Amino acid sequence: MKRLKTVMMFALLLPFMVDYERAQPVPDPVTAIGDAVTDASDAITANLTPSLRTGRHIGFDTYAYPGDAAMRAWRTGDVPYEWVGYYLPSAPCHKGESWSGKRQRLMDMGWGMAVIYVGQQVWSGTPRQKITRTKWVTKRVKQTRRVKGRRVVRYVRKKVPTKVVSYARAEPGATCSTHLVSGARGKRDADDAIERARNEGFPQGTVVFLDIERMEKTPKAMRDYYTAWTKRMLDEGTYKPGYYVHTHNAKLIYRDVATAFIDAGTLDEPAFWIASGRGFSENKTPVEVGHDFAKVWQGLLDVVRTHNGVRLPIDVNVAAVPSPSFTEYAIAE
Repeated sequence: MKRLKTVMMFALLLPFMVDYERAQPVPDPVTAIGDAVTDASDAITANLTPSLRTGRHIGFDTYAYPGDAAMRAWRTGDVPYEWVGYYLPSAPCHKGESWSGKRQRLMDMGWGMAVIYVGQQVWSGTPRQKITRTKWVTKRVKQTRRVKGRRVVRYVRKKVPTKVVSYARAEPGATCSTHLVSGARGKRDADDAIERARNEGFPQGTVVFLDIERMEKTPKAMRDYYTAWTKRMLDEGTYKPGYYVHTHNAKLIYRDVATAFIDAGTLDEPAFWIASGRGFSENKTPVEVGHDFAKVWQGLLDVVRTHNGVRLPIDVNVAAVPSPSFTEYAIAE
């Protein structure tokens, strides 16, 4: 009975069956488009420059804007530099304004950028000058004596010397001072960095590198400062916090700000620009500075280079991406 049912079903379906040997498959348009995009992507990847594939992109930074003619000359012909440090104008400890308004023209010339905000510094290794003085104050003092063999206790009020500790204050109107280093100032300077980056036209998501110069010791006031700066940048959300630090201070600062990133609930990795001259080569990648979290390595300071007849005093850097402040340029490993 089962065999009969099978034969009958086969007979009913026979007129509708297709000769698969002669049939030609109809292309799926969505699949075809996807294949074309993949082929194009593979072709682009194959033609990438060696530096793009290896994460090695040479850039420079210099205090003052060199001028349009110089920047064009340094992007013409066979020159190694792909990006430049962009100092936000009138930051607390960088009063120059020469870079202001240059973002679009630098982009038009083909320059990548690393946006720099020079905040408060601990130039001497201590955040504020400690002042100790003696002050006479009236206190209730316990006195003990014996009267007819008995111990008698009484309290009297008298003036006694007391040490008073205070800290020197910044001069009125000062915007850059070791005396300004604090958590409260870190939050305030984060708002300032956001406003200055916005005024320069940098888009949302741009990494702004907080410049923290080398410190022999990192005092608590400075740790409070850059941690508060980080939290405010993350909370506000327009720009991403990054850090320019010396290798001597890098590990501590990384631990502090990485904790702030975790507390903020973000999975982003803090972007670090490490300064160290030891073992530097333009042929190396940033992590070879000795920190696996390094995205940029600054290794040559105050050198003079010439390209297309234009001499510039620069610091030389190597980055993992062609434009360190714009993470969308990152190439997946």
